[in-house]
Formats: sequence, C-alpha cells, structure tokens
Amino acid sequence: MGVQERRAREKKELRQEILDAARDLFVREGFENVSMRKIAEKIEYSPTTIYLYFRDKSDLLDCIIEETFARLVRKQTLLEQTVADPVERLEKGLRSYVEFGLKHPNHYKVTFMMPEPPVTDPELCPRSREMGQKAFANLRNMLAECVEKKLLEIDDLEATAQAAWAMVHGLTSLMIAKPHYKWAERNHLIDTLLGTLMRGLTAKSPVAV
Repeated sequence: MGVQERRAREKKELRQEILDAARDLFVREGFENVSMRKIAEKIEYSPTTIYLYFRDKSDLLDCIIEETFARLVRKQTLLEQTVADPVERLEKGLRSYVEFGLKHPNHYKVTFMMPEPPVTDPELCPRSREMGQKAFANLRNMLAECVEKKLLEIDDLEATAQAAWAMVHGLTSLMIAKPHYKWAERNHLIDTLLGTLMRGLTAKSPVAV
C-alpha cells in the first residue's frame, strides 16, 4: 500500500471514529448537551481535528443519520436484486428494518428516537434528508409493485406506506426503549407483527350487499 492510499484509509478510519463517538454521546447525553470539544475528548484528539471533517455539530448529526439510512437502503437494494416475488420482498424489507434497529440500537435511537434538534433551515441537513426520502420511497415502491401486479389491494398508497413504517417502528422502538419488559421471543414477536400486517394488506374488502 502506497503512502497516499494509507493516508486516505487513515482519514476514513478517523472520520468513522468521530461518527461512532458522536453517536454514542448523543444517545447517552442528548444532542443539545454534547459539544464538539466533548467529542474530541472522547477520541483523544483536539477539537480542531473534528472541524477538519465536519462543519459543525449539525453537520456531524446529518452524516450520522445519513449513514443509518444508507445502510437501510443497501438492504433494500439487495432484496430488490435477490427476491423476485414482490410480496415476499416487502415482508423481508420490513423484517430487515426491525432486525437492523435491534442489532444497532444506537444507530436507530439517533435516527428515529431522539427529539429533532431545532434546525430552522432544512438545507442544513441535506444528506440525511435525501437518503431518508430514498429509503421511504423504496418502501412505497415495493407496495406499488404489489398493487400493479394485483397482489395487494391498496386504496391510499402513501397512507399505507406510512402506516407500515409506523408499525415496524413501533415494535422496534419499544423493544429498544423497554429492554427489560417480558417480551415474547423476539423472532416470534416479529413474525406475529409482520403476519398481522401482511394479512391486513392482502385481505380483500367485503363486498357490499
């Protein structure tokens, strides 16, 4: 490995170290209570080093959330490439969302469970906004394909996509927030939620008489 390649790798590794440290601090202490100096102290670098990679704390948070959405999008893309049946792909996509959140609770907490910081200008968080919209669009498109192929009957595609997201988010966030509750066995609980959701989507409306 040449000098330039090694330096590029080291820069990438340090950037990731900053992201990981900030994510951990945001979860434990809250976004408003964490300073760039505190993040620098955690990784044992000067605050100046942090500013070489991120404009400010909002920029850092934007990148953390973008990273989470990017990982979800990659999972969706993989399913699109490997699962031919649209209904099965939808079910697996929703399942992978829950499993990701439970496997990476700090990623999930920062992205979906922390109060949003008071950002007055939406353009301050362009990366996470764009990637988040892409992740939701992928869910909506999975539902749309099921409708186009007459596998599901959905009257309001947007509302159904939001409701499906709300259901899997509800389970994920509750299991993260209440780890000591006597939950049913994890996989059985996920199966039950998704079974209920998918039956609701595939059920035909009764014919009026």
